[in-house]
Amino acid sequence: MGCDGGTIPKRHELVKGPKKVEKVDKDAELVAQWNYCTLSQEILRRPIVACELGRLYNKDAIIEFLLDKSSEKALGKAASHIKSIKNVTELRLSDNPAWEGDKGNTKGDKHDDLQRARFICPVVGLEMNGRHRFCFLRGCGCVFSERALKEIKTEVCHTCGAAFQEDDVIVLNGTKEDVATLERRMEARRLRAKLGKKTKKPKVAESLSKSDVSEEAPGPSKMKTGKPEETSLDSQEKKSTSAPRSAAHGSSSGKAGKPPCGAMKRSIADSGESEAYKSLFTTHSSAKRSKEESAHWVTHTSYCF
Repeated sequence: MGCDGGTIPKRHELVKGPKKVEKVDKDAELVAQWNYCTLSQEILRRPIVACELGRLYNKDAIIEFLLDKSSEKALGKAASHIKSIKNVTELRLSDNPAWEGDKGNTKGDKHDDLQRARFICPVVGLEMNGRHRFCFLRGCGCVFSERALKEIKTEVCHTCGAAFQEDDVIVLNGTKEDVATLERRMEARRLRAKLGKKTKKPKVAESLSKSDVSEEAPGPSKMKTGKPEETSLDSQEKKSTSAPRSAAHGSSSGKAGKPPCGAMKRSIADSGESEAYKSLFTTHSSAKRSKEESAHWVTHTSYCF
């Protein structure tokens, strides 16, 4: 059993047991969730956005993902639910004054404190490093800790004063249960939006049809409320005055149909127009020839006697 040099192998070197399950370092996982983009795996930099499931992204990465129409685009779980830029919210983050970043670590001999975060809660002052639960409002994008939301119960945002509801509060980098509840809310919200668009279309069509009907038929306010005798007299006068005008317009344009000669004579003779206006027509007495002026032979005249 010996090898060269007199070494003796032990049992754990000869017998292979079951493999140990590799455990993910919690600190490394928190650093990856709160300091790196979920889509591009780059360091988070402003502008920072969050989806409806509470994941953090760089806005540039989301725009590039949406603009990429190639078939080789990798659709992972991180961004498969993002269909447009409206599905993400730009976050309003408060900087941590105690965070120095890489300023003091120029030589690489300084310990990086993973508990130190770039952003803090503006209400309570907790650092956004993953040790405390943080949330944001979908309407305004303000970020604060969940402790501030529980201690100061209000229906108005703590930072900007915008009103919000319970469905608008989204937990950042929550647990599997939180993600499941947020996913149900997201699906219900999108379903309501689709139904709202479908109901708006028939309403617009009805409003257009009502406007057309109202233009054709005048309302009761536009109708005259006088006595029936007065209204009938007014209508007769309007008809008598409009008849010669329409006849003149029709003779000049030639498009409208000509009324019968008898109706034309009666309407012009009985109308209350001036003599100068009546003299324009051949039915006037000044346009007729007397028997003495007319010739005794048979001929055609253009006058209508």
